[in-house]
Amino acid sequence: MADSAPQTEGKTDTGDTAGPGGGRRDAGPGLFIGRLFGVPVFVSPSWFLVAIVVTIMFEGQVNGVVSRPASFAVAFTYAVLLYGSVFVHELSHAVTALRLGLPVRHVTLHILGGETSIEREAPTPGREFLIAFAGPLVNLVLAGLGVLAHLLLPLPPVGLLLVDALTFANLLVGLFNLLPGLPLDGGRLVRAAVWKFTGRSRNGAVFAGWVGRGVAVLCLLAGAFIATYRIDGTGGAGFGWLGLLWSALIASFIWVGAGQAIRAERVRDRIPLLDARRLARRATLVTAETPVSEAVRRAHHDHSGALVVVDGDGRPRGLVNEKAVQATPEQRRPWISIGDLSRGLEPDLTLPADLTGEDLIAALRRAPASEYLLLDTDGHVYGVLVAADVDRAFAGV
Repeated sequence: MADSAPQTEGKTDTGDTAGPGGGRRDAGPGLFIGRLFGVPVFVSPSWFLVAIVVTIMFEGQVNGVVSRPASFAVAFTYAVLLYGSVFVHELSHAVTALRLGLPVRHVTLHILGGETSIEREAPTPGREFLIAFAGPLVNLVLAGLGVLAHLLLPLPPVGLLLVDALTFANLLVGLFNLLPGLPLDGGRLVRAAVWKFTGRSRNGAVFAGWVGRGVAVLCLLAGAFIATYRIDGTGGAGFGWLGLLWSALIASFIWVGAGQAIRAERVRDRIPLLDARRLARRATLVTAETPVSEAVRRAHHDHSGALVVVDGDGRPRGLVNEKAVQATPEQRRPWISIGDLSRGLEPDLTLPADLTGEDLIAALRRAPASEYLLLDTDGHVYGVLVAADVDRAFAGV
């Protein structure tokens, strides 16, 4: 099973975190089922597909202990309990992050396990290590409790079957997530170690990302071997095509997550270079009653790339959406006021022109929009910052 880690990367196992943002997340990546510790919990529709597959596969073992149709109910119970272990894994990431002062956006269960999305990156390698290790540790503890239950409790056959299956699953998930490559928890442990040794978070992420790509290749090769190797060593059908398909799915998930982690660091390298003044478009000031055609003519005359609506005293009142202007047919532009294509200036859409780097990114995240008004230190309009221009700067265009 796979998991995803805190911050903006992906990951494979049963718990993880990622990405910036904020606010309520009752609308998110799947079916909203509730909140725990203030964290929204979602179940992706893909989980139901996995639950059906797990039920069908496990029913063959249950049928030797319980007759049909009760065997299907027991097998489905196993599928639910299995993802219960995944959920506890993810929740351990979330709770640890919260205890360390990092806001958590949501927890999601999906086809490969789960993901815990954390608002921002851990500030120290020690906190990164603790958040990453919390998930696999919970799975290993659950596996240990399963062993104790097997040895000490007088369980009926069906109870013993469930306990043993869940014990093996938690042991497998815990160990798998400790593999040393992003986006797995083990990769985040490697990242924290390299970060601690070198003093740079970037070094740890890039190193763990490349290791993650190696882990992806090994997972695919291991799946191919298991799919074709018989226990007696003669070769043949072995675990079959389903095992190969599953290993390929997990390998691709790890490869993509590792690549995203590497690319994220390249993007992060560009953040200090971001400068609102350098990215700003020159703005032409017009009143709301100005026809669109006249406003566009003035912008062309001024060689500006944005329009700002002002009142009679020259105070900015709105931003004109570039796409809305482009979508207005030329023959209608003389009859439409530019104010009809503008957006009111909310407080978070007015930014100081001197913003750079992380401060600029934080300001844009607080209030996602297509355009922002930039004011100079004296309060006058400096220009307009267009989100698409910032995206192109990130992409290196």
